[in-house]
Amino acid sequence: MKMHTLSPAPNSRTSQKRLGRGIGSGLGKTSAKGHKGQWARSGGGVRVGFEGGQMPLSRRLPKRGFDNAWKKTYTIVNLGDLEGFEDGTEITAELLYNCGIIRKIEEFGLKVLGDGEFTKKLNIKANKFSKTAIEKIEKCGGKAEVL
Repeated sequence: MKMHTLSPAPNSRTSQKRLGRGIGSGLGKTSAKGHKGQWARSGGGVRVGFEGGQMPLSRRLPKRGFDNAWKKTYTIVNLGDLEGFEDGTEITAELLYNCGIIRKIEEFGLKVLGDGEFTKKLNIKANKFSKTAIEKIEKCGGKAEVL
């Protein structure tokens, strides 16, 4: 096999339409654009979503919802999910990510909630804690450190 012998597979490529090349081609005169009108003109046609002057669907439908630009999003983990760790372990968002307990670390970091059974003495470093989480951690002799 040599470079100069290579060619596409038979019928894999269609030839370009040659418009306006005489009546015998079937694409002469109006070049398959019909007669006159917006679509026959050079640069003709309308933008996406234009409905001929009628109010477009995108503007007829009501707006819904609100996206708060100042909302703080945290990666949430419950104390019940931390039962698998041994006593004295230092828990961070990176450790939880590497262990597969959380899928991603959100922009504002980790928030620990107090849901579930908790009996371990752990040092937990997070950006935010709920009140019940702090109570449960300190009750077991652990430490809740806010970053």
